[in-house]
Amino acid sequence: MSRDVPIHSWPGSYYINNEKRWESGTLSLSRTMVCFLSGLSKNCLVSFRLSCIIEIKMESSSFIFSTLTVLEEGNVKHWFGSLKPNRVVVYNVLEHFWRERLLSPTSETQGAECQISKGRELINLVTGAQRRLEDTGRVLSHQGEQFDCMMQGLEKIDSDLGVADKLLSELESPPWWPFGKFPWKAQQEAKAEDAARAAAVLSAGKGSSRNKLIISIPAVVSRGGDSDLKPGCLLVLVSSLEVRDTNCQLLHKFERNEIDEIRVCTPYEITVRQRFIGKPDICYRFLSAKMPEALSVLEMQYKKKVEFTSEYTTFKATPCSSVCGKEGTHWRQGLRQTGRETELPLEVPAGELSKLQVQVLQPSVSQAEAQELKQMLLQLKNLALEAETELERQDEVLDVLTDSTDRSTMQIGKHTSRMKRLL
Repeated sequence: MSRDVPIHSWPGSYYINNEKRWESGTLSLSRTMVCFLSGLSKNCLVSFRLSCIIEIKMESSSFIFSTLTVLEEGNVKHWFGSLKPNRVVVYNVLEHFWRERLLSPTSETQGAECQISKGRELINLVTGAQRRLEDTGRVLSHQGEQFDCMMQGLEKIDSDLGVADKLLSELESPPWWPFGKFPWKAQQEAKAEDAARAAAVLSAGKGSSRNKLIISIPAVVSRGGDSDLKPGCLLVLVSSLEVRDTNCQLLHKFERNEIDEIRVCTPYEITVRQRFIGKPDICYRFLSAKMPEALSVLEMQYKKKVEFTSEYTTFKATPCSSVCGKEGTHWRQGLRQTGRETELPLEVPAGELSKLQVQVLQPSVSQAEAQELKQMLLQLKNLALEAETELERQDEVLDVLTDSTDRSTMQIGKHTSRMKRLL
């Protein structure tokens, strides 16, 4: 039985074919396993890996009882009934994690199933770091675009302040001024049209940058409770979070400033809440096998609003169990002990190498893995240099924004004093 912390559990019953009876208990889904625990004896009646599932269906038992069936390799069929809140919810969650497991055979769940080499472990670590750095680069790029929009807005403010300065100069001029006011009105109308055109371009640029997609993941979505978990997707945009169904129809959109809380229950489950006064909160729950990919982006965008629960801490502290886990642990401990107690000679006569000594002499990282690691580290270096360049550019933009803001504040103060004198 897997020792993994369950991602989700449902009360129900399991049909024991040998005894021709139903046993009540709990159906649990973990990172790599599906198991059913008896409610009376607390023993595991059945457990199997997600990778061994061939088919998941909703059927009827004796044409009366609604059940969920799981077909395992070897043509072994498991029957689950009386599932709460209902079998459709259980089917949606199991089918989602099973499908994502099949579509992502190189994910961390596969790494939990068997022992992998040190080189492959290093490659997985570097791959995760590269993915996080790419997400950070995308967020930095969108942040830079927002800074550029702010610069355009300040330039428009400077232009408007220049027009206001000229208008105030006209108003401050004496009544005997010989020039007429018709040219001034024409000039004012032309500048107003230019300002309106620039504002339209600026708003269009802001809208396109605000609606840019950072990451999209398939998920099982529910509004509120557990009884309406349905397949859909979660879209993380620059300025919002979008909830969509399987047909990409928008279910709800959380603006960035409207989100009050993002609660992380497990690495695969989060809830997003928007609070109101005088009416019910809007709360959506998301279950996804690809949630760890979106969590890295959400942590950067909503640092003060992300809350990790105690279940998340327990989940992260529990290592993935595997069939060969104990054997691999005992083998590695024996290998270390053997390495400490015996020293391999530098020259060993042919035919006298034991299997254990041959395994000790084999390199932990192959040449191909070392070459792959080298290429990935070079990509990481390039990504880090690009991020550093973007950060330096944004620092310069921030300095310009600060100077422009101070200058605009001084000009607004001067114009306010001039208008008070005119009044």
